[in-house]
Amino acid sequence: MLDKNGIAKRIAREVKDGYYVNLGIGIPTLVANFVRDDIEVEFQSENGVLGMGPFPFEGEEDADIINAGKQTITTLPGASFFDSATSFAMIRGKHVDLTILGAMEVAENGDIANWKIPGKMVKGMGGAMDLVASAENIIVAMMHTNKRGESKLLKKCSLPLTGVGCVKKIVTNLAVLEVVESGFKLLERAPGVSVEEIDKATEGNLIIEGDIPEMKLL
Repeated sequence: MLDKNGIAKRIAREVKDGYYVNLGIGIPTLVANFVRDDIEVEFQSENGVLGMGPFPFEGEEDADIINAGKQTITTLPGASFFDSATSFAMIRGKHVDLTILGAMEVAENGDIANWKIPGKMVKGMGGAMDLVASAENIIVAMMHTNKRGESKLLKKCSLPLTGVGCVKKIVTNLAVLEVVESGFKLLERAPGVSVEEIDKATEGNLIIEGDIPEMKLL
């Protein structure tokens, strides 16, 4: 089973040379720490940063340099800063190659709910709806179940939707799954996790074809 860093390491394998990548709040922000050194990637944050690097070491933080989740970040040589209008023009203009988001729920048809729990106060939807409406390649980083042990990979989302039919791939602490027409196709299982455990933790339709390999991390 993976921890949050393990999920980020596995997703980092999906990042290709030359990609422009948007990192959502939570687990996705960790991905920048694990991208291979031999490729060039531009990480974008919707608050107006292009060229984010890994998180800073303790004592080296600059409170003025933050990501969309208000976490302090580092920037790489050549990084740029701009207003939110320019940032969202990049997103809405489909100039981002890969979007990595967290989620509270994902449905078997690719619907995602990641911005609001009814009855709980939120500051706003942020850039999530723009990202899922504009991106053609969306990977979700999430835990497979909630704190009560209930599946977060569902037949149908119960929370307010962020986007419809937009998720392509999901990496959880248990597995890597692809969203296909008939449900969640199991591609890889986390180290030490059985197919039976994944099946039990998945409410939506889980498609299992042949032997499922154990995932490789960086």
